[in-house]
Parts: sequence; structure tokens; C-alpha cells
Amino acid sequence: MTEVEVWNADETLLHRVAVRHAVRMIWRGVATPVEVHATQRIGPYRVPVVVRLVRYVEQKWLYSRTRATYSREGVLLRDRGQCAYCGRFAATTMDHVLPRSRGGATSWSNAVAACEPCNASKGDRTPEEARMPLRWDPFVPTRVQLHFARATTPTRTPTESARKEPVR
Repeated sequence: MTEVEVWNADETLLHRVAVRHAVRMIWRGVATPVEVHATQRIGPYRVPVVVRLVRYVEQKWLYSRTRATYSREGVLLRDRGQCAYCGRFAATTMDHVLPRSRGGATSWSNAVAACEPCNASKGDRTPEEARMPLRWDPFVPTRVQLHFARATTPTRTPTESARKEPVR
């Protein structure tokens, strides 16, 4: 089955949940169905497509200025898929500015998004040694910056990521 959109009481999208979870929310009285399937049912309930919460849920975590937890996905989102070396929007890997073999940390301030050719040509060198200057300095994003980057960055479909040029 598909996922169900969960709207806040003010009708803003919060997240998506499994159909069974959405039906449980309706049964408990936490949410009301906004849109349902015409024929599909789970017990006495029609299968929901969209549910709205009865009470408004404040998202303090989203609007706090706290630091985001470091992750490879977060680095790619922060840089919006743009390679820090060549500037193309083809970054699929994460690169350590100061290589780990030379004492570089795995942190927001030492990681940038890079495309595979640039990452391979830089290798185990610093950007100065490889003569590949960074187009911007890495920074520590807030949670809200990553949230909006995730919302505005297009996601690649599995067929797009599987479609690669043949190796010659």
C-alpha cells in the first residue's frame, strides 16, 4: 500500500506515514480523514489518502537554530548537489577537504559535496596540492537550512541513478 500524508491542524504537510498508522490515528481520534479511497477499506474505515491532525502540533525542533547532525546525506543537501570543485550539479560523493589520512576530521567544516571525477582526481591531496580550489567554504548548517534544502532539492528516481554511462 502507499503512504498517507499527515497534515497539521493548519493544513500544512507534516510528514507521511503508513496506511495502518494513519488508520490507527483516525481510530484514536488524533486525526480526521480529509481524502479517502473510494473502494478500499481496512475494517470499518476507508483507506485514507490524506489525514489532518485534530490539534495543532508545534514543530519547535524545526525552527530552532541548533546544529544539524552530521551525515553524508546532509553534506550533499547542504551543498545542494553542487560539486565544490567544478561547480556542476552532479555531486554524488562526499569529499574530505583535508584527507583523513592527514588528520582531517569527518565533520561539517571538513566535508564538501563532489562529483565522482573531481573526487577521484583530487585523491588523497589537499585542494591546494591538487590545484583544485574550493568554490565555497564548508559551514555547519542549521536544521532548518537542511529541511528547506531537502524540500527544494529534486530527488533522483531509481531509474535515473541506475542509468550510468557504460565503462569503456
